[in-house]
Amino acid sequence: MDPVLEREVGRRRTFAIISHPDAGKTTLTEKFLLYGGAIETAGTVKARRTGNFARSDWMKLEQERGISITSTVLVFEYRGYRVNLLDTPGHQDFSEDTYRVLSAVDSAVMLLDAGRGVQAQTEKLFEVCAARGVPIFTFMNKMDRPAKEPLDLCDELEKVLGIASTPVTWPIGNGPSFEGVVDLRTKKVHLFERVRKGASVAGLTVIDVDDPRLPEIIERPLYEQMRLDLELLDGGMPAWDREKVLAGKLTPVFFGSAMTNFGVELFLDSVLEEAPKPRPRMTEKGPLEPTDPRFSGFVFKIQANMNRAHRDRVAFLRICSGKFERGMAVKHPRLGREVRLSHPNALFGQERVTLDEGFAGDVVGLVNSDIFVIGDTVHTGPETKFEGIPRFSPEHFASAAPDSPAKQKSFRKGLDALAAEGVVQILNPRDGRREPVLAAVGPLQFEVVTARMLDEYDTPVRLEKLPYIAARWVEKKDVPTLEMREMKILDDVAGNVVTLFRSEWELRYFQETYPSIVLKSTSGL
Repeated sequence: MDPVLEREVGRRRTFAIISHPDAGKTTLTEKFLLYGGAIETAGTVKARRTGNFARSDWMKLEQERGISITSTVLVFEYRGYRVNLLDTPGHQDFSEDTYRVLSAVDSAVMLLDAGRGVQAQTEKLFEVCAARGVPIFTFMNKMDRPAKEPLDLCDELEKVLGIASTPVTWPIGNGPSFEGVVDLRTKKVHLFERVRKGASVAGLTVIDVDDPRLPEIIERPLYEQMRLDLELLDGGMPAWDREKVLAGKLTPVFFGSAMTNFGVELFLDSVLEEAPKPRPRMTEKGPLEPTDPRFSGFVFKIQANMNRAHRDRVAFLRICSGKFERGMAVKHPRLGREVRLSHPNALFGQERVTLDEGFAGDVVGLVNSDIFVIGDTVHTGPETKFEGIPRFSPEHFASAAPDSPAKQKSFRKGLDALAAEGVVQILNPRDGRREPVLAAVGPLQFEVVTARMLDEYDTPVRLEKLPYIAARWVEKKDVPTLEMREMKILDDVAGNVVTLFRSEWELRYFQETYPSIVLKSTSGL
């Protein structure tokens, strides 16, 4: 085995952060960058008045609305690790982009609001991770605000999500009295100093849990509660088992506050130490090891106009095996020909630098790569094809048209670009109508379309909401039956047949009436 390949793969960590909206995901992302030395001052996602926006939120609409809309890749070096952090949208309307990103990671950080516990969006994203066996590290955030009891939060993970948990750190106080955490592995108490708005690294005092000075440093009631908690925890929680963690059966739990930086560095260090290095990827011929000398990777995201001056298009490529080199020639199975990867970049939000080499786990930005679509595989050596990335069933639909007939060309160009990114799905009517149907997982995606079409393509767009609630993919042989029932029949961009339903009742009635027709809620790319 190539020792360089083995060493480089061994120090890669590629993970995403999943959470319900407003749990503090973008703030935690910024603090990882702060402690990782990638930025000097943390800007929070809501810092609109000062213009000090989060580095991971580069899109104009993100900065105006104070939410994360599109996934971002943030690559940095930290204590010998090469970190590929995929910052995913936290808003519920952007779950499909998040689902695609989760296909490219080796582990995930699950962020919970300690005052609210497990919430709806967290459940959805957890299910995607669980289905893939992705290891999950849990951070109970906002302990500087009134929070649920720590034991109740751990119990909630098992009751709601069905995953066992084991605390790695334990909070001392909560809300205004939150002073720090106990590292249950080392029996050390980490006491933090508050810094203004958490913009810089927090000061830290580390002291042994049995140090006689401790009752004098923290308030007596907090000290006594800490001692009582430690006694209850001793033997009362599942033991640390790394094999179960890596199998996604046990989640380590950490407590802290991303806003004040309490517990963030300890959490980041633990994640990088315990998270898996790049793992084998399943192909049509079986698992492919990351240290296999044959280069391979797949495209999981397309993003247009990250650099407005050049109207560029970036394909996000996750490397799965071998060594990537700038300018290398690779096979492109979908096109049936060889292509050259000439303009690779390492990404840091909107910023990027030329990348000369990369290894399994790295995410490469291929600039101006209009030959790629989401789900494409590239490789050297024998043919390699990874499992497809599913396209999820949309729940919101609208017809679209340019505000002016003179804008028809820019309308189609912009719409095609946004559809290639996965912002929306384009469904084309079979009845000869010119206006396409836009389909989205959440309604805010339509707002993104109109804003970006105007901002990036100078094309105002009219959208008219359609009365459908679900889309299902069907076989082409079943089209006559759909036509007989006067169903809404469309083609997606891959030429697959899609039919729309107005209500859950209509969907159930159709399934009961025509049990031989298979309705699929996802479509492989």
